[in-house]
Amino acid sequence: MLEEGTMLSEDAHSAPLIILLVEDDIPHAELVKRGFEAHQIANRIYHVADGEAALDYLFRQGVYADPVTSPRPHMVLLDLRLPRLSGIEVLREIRASSDRNLHTVPVVVLTTSTATQDVTSAYEQHANSYLVKPADFAQFMQLIHDLGFYWLGRNYYSVAS
Repeated sequence: MLEEGTMLSEDAHSAPLIILLVEDDIPHAELVKRGFEAHQIANRIYHVADGEAALDYLFRQGVYADPVTSPRPHMVLLDLRLPRLSGIEVLREIRASSDRNLHTVPVVVLTTSTATQDVTSAYEQHANSYLVKPADFAQFMQLIHDLGFYWLGRNYYSVAS
């Protein structure tokens, strides 16, 4: 169990961080996973491919009911263009939840959209960050490295449960 206010960095602990990756594009999901592996960022990535599965995971419903097999993530990487429920709808449900522990989980939007309305909507729903996936492979890998360095190496987190 992490202590409240603990900095999760390579120096601070050896336990992997838990990331919920919500991405319907399988090649993009694989690139994210490979990016974290390539930069040796300690983590366990749980991948779901649509908005409904993301909410089931976060609210521990259905096949994700067991907290042992579906642990609370330290961070959510959320695409906006998803089947069933959009990323904005997922974000809205997370932030409207009565579960205080869920409110403290950072949600980082990772999308191809540069549309002003998408950026505005994400921040209106209290996204912690909005990142645009570059089309260039090297730039994409650098973005994943930078994301991991900041959010998983330098950022402080509240207690995960």
